[in-house]
Amino acid sequence: MPSAAGLPVAIVHACLRDGRGGSPTAVLDELPLSDDSRRRVPVLAGTSHAVFVSAHDDSAGVPAVSLRFFTAEGELPACGHGTVAALALLARRAGRAEYGVTLRAGGRVFAGRAVRERTYVRAAFVSGPVDLREPTGIELDLVLPALGLTSATLASGIRVASVGRPRLLVPVAGRSSLAALAPDFDALRTACDRLGLLGCYVYSPPTPTGRLAARMFAPSIGVEEDIANANSTACLAAHLAGAGVTDIAVDMGDSLGSPSTVTAEHSPSGPLIHLGGTAEVTRGVRVRP
Repeated sequence: MPSAAGLPVAIVHACLRDGRGGSPTAVLDELPLSDDSRRRVPVLAGTSHAVFVSAHDDSAGVPAVSLRFFTAEGELPACGHGTVAALALLARRAGRAEYGVTLRAGGRVFAGRAVRERTYVRAAFVSGPVDLREPTGIELDLVLPALGLTSATLASGIRVASVGRPRLLVPVAGRSSLAALAPDFDALRTACDRLGLLGCYVYSPPTPTGRLAARMFAPSIGVEEDIANANSTACLAAHLAGAGVTDIAVDMGDSLGSPSTVTAEHSPSGPLIHLGGTAEVTRGVRVRP
């Protein structure tokens, strides 16, 4: 159980852009805590998410680690930037230039790897399978007005994508339209709760090199806007692969003053998507949940 001094928590900035910004994420070792206590960790640490790390026996020559992800609203089955943050801390602890691990999260087993570069860690992992479908009329009628989108700013190709939980992928005309968005978060939360959506991932068109910008709104999980969202980036990569775009680099966090970038590569030999980001373990804190 926690000591009187509180739980030791590493703050990891995940998905940096050019060594700056990133999403501050609380990473800590697994302890016998209630879910209510776990929900309080990111609040006390001043982060949007917390990742609980549990190591298993290294019987096959490769470390095995389980991950659990929490926001102030509860547990998530998956968290991409949280996985990047956990990989960065694990690689730093291992003290090796290259680090490989078998990860378990949300009922899934997948590979993770990290390469240390001075104070930074380049981390990557295999995303879960992505399901894509057309949105229903009620989904569009409830969500688009809450986002503040109009026919002038909206582009074609809206999809519902699921990797763990469904979310809406919403294209807009350009980066300026994306930057100008000012959602009604109360209305958006009500709509997403009613529809069972994790949130809405709004994105600009990709350039010929696969560079684009995105904003992820998820008030239903206690995060009005996410600085970085890797799993939604995997969803977008699966969608864009149908148009021949196999590698993307997504800029996020600019509207929050914390520039971040998530990369995704769609495997040409199958449906696998490799997600990546650069991270840095910035400091340690103690919290008493």
